[in-house]
Amino acid sequence: MVSWTKRNAWSVLALVVLLLGVAVMAGLGEGERTRAATDTLAAGSQSARVAELQEQLPAKDTSTAIVLFSSADRMTPAQLATVRERAGRLAGSAQVPLIPSEDGTAAIVPIVLKGTSATVAADEVGALRTAAKADLPSGVSAQVTGPAAVQADLAAVFEGADIRLLASTALVVAVLLVFTYRSPVLWIIPLTVVGVADRLAAVLATHVLAAFDVAWDESTTGILSVLVFGAGTDYALLLIARYRDELRRHPDRHVAMRIAARQTVEPVVASATTVFVGLLTLLLSLFPTTRGLGLACAVGVLVAAFFALVVLPGALVAFGRWIFWPRVPHVGDTSAVDSRSIWRRVGDAVSRRPVAVALVSTILLAAAGLGVLAVKTGLSSSDQFLRKPEAIAAAERLSTSFPAGSAEPMIVMTTPAQAADVTASIKAVQGISSVRPAARTASLVELQAVSTAQPGTEQSLDTVYDVRGAVAKYPDTSVGGSEAQRLDEGDATSHDRAVIFPLVLGLVFVALILLLRSLVAPVVLVATVLLTYVAALDIAWLVFTQVLGFERLDAGAPLLAFVFLVALGVDYNIFLVTRAKEEAAEHGSRAGMLRSLTATGGVITSAGILLAAVFAVLGVLPLVVLAQLGVIIFIGVLLDTLVVRTVLVPRSR
Repeated sequence: MVSWTKRNAWSVLALVVLLLGVAVMAGLGEGERTRAATDTLAAGSQSARVAELQEQLPAKDTSTAIVLFSSADRMTPAQLATVRERAGRLAGSAQVPLIPSEDGTAAIVPIVLKGTSATVAADEVGALRTAAKADLPSGVSAQVTGPAAVQADLAAVFEGADIRLLASTALVVAVLLVFTYRSPVLWIIPLTVVGVADRLAAVLATHVLAAFDVAWDESTTGILSVLVFGAGTDYALLLIARYRDELRRHPDRHVAMRIAARQTVEPVVASATTVFVGLLTLLLSLFPTTRGLGLACAVGVLVAAFFALVVLPGALVAFGRWIFWPRVPHVGDTSAVDSRSIWRRVGDAVSRRPVAVALVSTILLAAAGLGVLAVKTGLSSSDQFLRKPEAIAAAERLSTSFPAGSAEPMIVMTTPAQAADVTASIKAVQGISSVRPAARTASLVELQAVSTAQPGTEQSLDTVYDVRGAVAKYPDTSVGGSEAQRLDEGDATSHDRAVIFPLVLGLVFVALILLLRSLVAPVVLVATVLLTYVAALDIAWLVFTQVLGFERLDAGAPLLAFVFLVALGVDYNIFLVTRAKEEAAEHGSRAGMLRSLTATGGVITSAGILLAAVFAVLGVLPLVVLAQLGVIIFIGVLLDTLVVRTVLVPRSR
């Protein structure tokens, strides 16, 4: 019995960890945290300050929806009377006026809804839309927009998103694993292990975030899931490839796994550590939810690496060689490193003319990134969705009959003693249609200023800038609202890029020096990853603007893509170079690199394609920022896997 236990210690450990993981998930569930109005706003900005001050108002637990009644032609007196009666019923006991447009084709009524959470907003707005649209006169339609409706439509994007994203990710991984291994059985084991790791990572990460009161939102767990599946499967591919090779040398699968696991620890630990440290740099972001994303994903990478190194070996050894059927490895079969695979032929071709090949590939990558300075960022509310929801369509219709900023007015917070002077100063700004008081306490006044500029345009941002300039002389006065938030977002993302970009590169560089004990190779590796990022960003920009019709990237997409691409892009270089070090000890530096490329080419290519495909799955959610992030990383990982790691990195050795 003792002998059996020692021999099967890995399998026992794998089973225990899996059972503990399931128990933790069942017992804890995902962490919870009361969300704040400033979670997605740049810390220290005026718009964040306005959101904080609004929490002190009597209506802090409410949100505003705007019901828009419209027709193609001027409404008749009968139609207008019906609309007025309907508006009265929607407002209930509140005395809310119906506001007709000057052209007579539309009328709006603002409705204050109780509750500010996304769930409450979705329920309230849904009921309001049903009531507003019931039994309207022929030719008159009703739509609901305003902050509450935008929040409700955003919540609808994530309704069932976790299940949809998880299912899509698991399906992509399963298909690619079946294609990689050509086995009807083997793929089940890594997919199951990584699947448990993913769910456990979500539980642990959200509890860590809640413990440290770090903000997160619906997209955090989605991106975390994609990262855990991608990184975890990459590590699994590396281990299984090495295990298959060792099974060709050793008749005992336990011995083969001990050797395979020992040789896999260094690259996986180095990779996970690099990614972990890179993701933690996001804690320096001015955006609370970006900090939460960095910390959550850092926890997820550790969980993925732990399951790949501790649980997966035992799960594989628990079964015999037959799990590789129909391509079962036998003792004496040619190992990957000694084969004449396509990657060996590629390596031989590169080695014959290394300078020319490296120069051409570098020039091509540099050319692909020449237009990166033309990339524009900053999406308006209407540009956040891949499919236009009712709140955005209604806001666009509203702007044709009312001042364009009516659905998203500027919010100005000031003191009662200054309210009249502040109002006069705002009215004097060109591009302001109207200013009205919206709420008041003994120490605060909320003013709403309507701009004539279309939200999401440069003119709208200029108006915010001008209003802030006009009220700058008044103490304790701040300007917020959706357009002000967009302006502050641009400033904050510039700060984040200036701080985080060089820090990530520096940390990755130090990690590579410690791993490779060299100075030249880390410089080349970091430079190639940076070049890949620039090329990927520019190619993605062309895809979005020239093919898909977008005008801008989300302000946060370049930063997140940079951190993920640099951290994950170094992975494959680490896999390649650590194997090259091992082979060079016996065969010399040049031959060692060629043997490393031969041995790891297939697995790294498979891992890269899988990781790229997994991030592309973010496109199943109809939110532009996630789709853009997924596309940039998709392009970058493919470039890194198929070009940089195959051509430039071998040349650096």
